[in-house]
Amino acid sequence: MTITIINKKSQFKKNSPNLVLFVDEKFNIASLKKYILEKEYSFISDLIKTKDLKKEILSFDINSKRKIILVSIKKNLKNFDIENLGAKFYKMLSRIKTNEYQINSDTVPAKFKNLIGYFLHGLKLKSYKFEKYKSKKQKEKILFNVIGKNNISVKDQIKFKAIEEGTFYTRDLVSEPGNVLHPDEYAKRLKSLKKYGIKINIYDEKKLRKLGMNTLLGVGQGSIRGSYLVTMEWRGLKDNSQPLAFVGKGVCFDTGGISLKPAKFMEDMTYDMAGSAVVVGLIKSLALRKAKINAVGVVGLVENMPGGNAQRPGDIVKSYSGKTVEILNTDAEGRLVLADALTYTEQKFKPKFIVDLATLTGAIIVSLGSEYAGLFSNNDKLSNQLINAGESVEEKVWRMPLNKNFDKLIDSKNADMQNINYVGGAGSTTAAQFLQRFILNKTPWAHLDIAGMAFSKYGGALNSGGATGYGVRLLNKLIEDHYE
Repeated sequence: MTITIINKKSQFKKNSPNLVLFVDEKFNIASLKKYILEKEYSFISDLIKTKDLKKEILSFDINSKRKIILVSIKKNLKNFDIENLGAKFYKMLSRIKTNEYQINSDTVPAKFKNLIGYFLHGLKLKSYKFEKYKSKKQKEKILFNVIGKNNISVKDQIKFKAIEEGTFYTRDLVSEPGNVLHPDEYAKRLKSLKKYGIKINIYDEKKLRKLGMNTLLGVGQGSIRGSYLVTMEWRGLKDNSQPLAFVGKGVCFDTGGISLKPAKFMEDMTYDMAGSAVVVGLIKSLALRKAKINAVGVVGLVENMPGGNAQRPGDIVKSYSGKTVEILNTDAEGRLVLADALTYTEQKFKPKFIVDLATLTGAIIVSLGSEYAGLFSNNDKLSNQLINAGESVEEKVWRMPLNKNFDKLIDSKNADMQNINYVGGAGSTTAAQFLQRFILNKTPWAHLDIAGMAFSKYGGALNSGGATGYGVRLLNKLIEDHYE
């Protein structure tokens, strides 16, 4: 379904088809007299007495060609409540075969300065569908004409559109099947971001070997596809101030390698590159809205396959940092990809902070389900900023513990460390503890384990099932509130 929004300052017409008007939470329509015909006002006044006023949206069929839809606005709505309201509105519209609506922004209460923007933002986010490989695609188009003085400012239009495009790009990448979006194709697609003013550097296997990124390379060595590290730099400031850094795990398909996963639900492992997709979508959205910051995105792209050259349990590899890792389980591969990417990001770019994202452990789903991402960090300030940003956009994070006492669970007898905790327990924490060892210079760092958030079989408030794009809006909000 294609959504088109046209913002007009032209005069409102009472007889326009399919009006969308805003009222208070009690559905008091007295203020709407000047916006609808007198006979319609009487008609709705009578009908509204029979309606369930606990609902937030009521639709009235005036005749076969005209509807009047009332959207109730509660007193203390937060921005994400308004977005969720827009999503509910879209859900209702998808059941109505009408393709043009006029939204009267003058009916919005004065204290909600940008309600229309957030309302339509939620509607657009909810409308996303991945239908690229369906022979019969939905061809419906819905047009919204937004009339009145309380319209969306040009600045906010740019911001919302940039975040939508970044989120949709993330969802597109996560939704692609593994036979299409393998590391070679993924790296090729990232080249196209140059047109947005993003500097792209692609490190192939030859370059990675020269750099000594053996933990990353080890994961991909069983695949016929290449392995890559890709850096994406957005320079929104003229100075050379320290960038903000975002690092993502890009395992395009994860069989588990020699430590093979069970067959059931292995098809979902196409989304094991969701962390990298969030980083890509974020950098794209920053470029589209010309964010006044310097930022770098770094993604490690690999495919974890059980080929004849695959990494074995018991192998020992030397990381880019110089630290050695004993591979006890080849299915604990994401942390190996991130290990080299984190150290390289810290040493190459010397950022203000590093946030990494990864679908890293099933254990985090046991802990937090699909309501919160797990947050692990060496910095209280950065943690609190992420928690607050998450609450603002309803992409929530929950801080989990890191402690030196966990180190004994990943210390190896044969190398500096081992890639899993064989004792059992604290699976997500020991994975994060492993990653922390590759932050060498005490750079503020946060790890977001998004295994429970990146993909939804049932859909959520702002998505209809499948790839969620979780993280793009969260990190945009972090930047907008604290670093721009």
